[in-house]
Amino acid sequence: MSSSPIRVPAREWALAAGLVLLALVPVLAGAARLGAIAEGASTPETARFVGDPLPIVLHIVSALVFSLVGAFQFLPTLRRRHTRWHMFAGRYLLVPSGVVVAVSGLWMNAAYEMPPVDGVGLAISRGIVGILTLAFLAMGVVNVARGRFREHGAWMIRAYALAMGAGTQVLTSMPFIIAFGPPDELARLLQMDAGWILNALVAEIIIRRRVRARRTAAALA
Repeated sequence: MSSSPIRVPAREWALAAGLVLLALVPVLAGAARLGAIAEGASTPETARFVGDPLPIVLHIVSALVFSLVGAFQFLPTLRRRHTRWHMFAGRYLLVPSGVVVAVSGLWMNAAYEMPPVDGVGLAISRGIVGILTLAFLAMGVVNVARGRFREHGAWMIRAYALAMGAGTQVLTSMPFIIAFGPPDELARLLQMDAGWILNALVAEIIIRRRVRARRTAAALA
């Protein structure tokens, strides 16, 4: 007997499409940067990458895998109907790529000479985000190993939200750059932090809505 086709609600496809679009701009920018590195084109903006390409290459490739796989890991219908794929993708694609995203980000933060506008404050923020992403991934792994699947999902949402900060930072910085020109060090810090903070807030809202929905369902059962 053939299995019936999976009917994924439109709102879930909209969620996946939104996450893919959020990742699209930094992914395209990363692809362009990889092309410049491959060609050995050294400019003041790319010289640090051409001289030491490994961390940026690891970061861009792993971010591509993490963002695209994660966009579909959070769809409830696909997760329920394809549990084995969800487990396989989480274990062998999502978590490893997420770890590489965080570690390579920390590596770049420590090894590369950043532009003057990326001051000490932004370096600290990047370090905190990288460490938190690793911690959230670790909590996700620990909870799924203990069979605590709801907690596992919450921690993975938090990790994904932080790792997707680059996409949101386009939205929190470009309007101001278009209106007022290149930012100074403080404006750059605020614009970048705003992307991470906004994603973290959205993640917590989603997690709490899930908790309320489960409590409501349990009360009506």
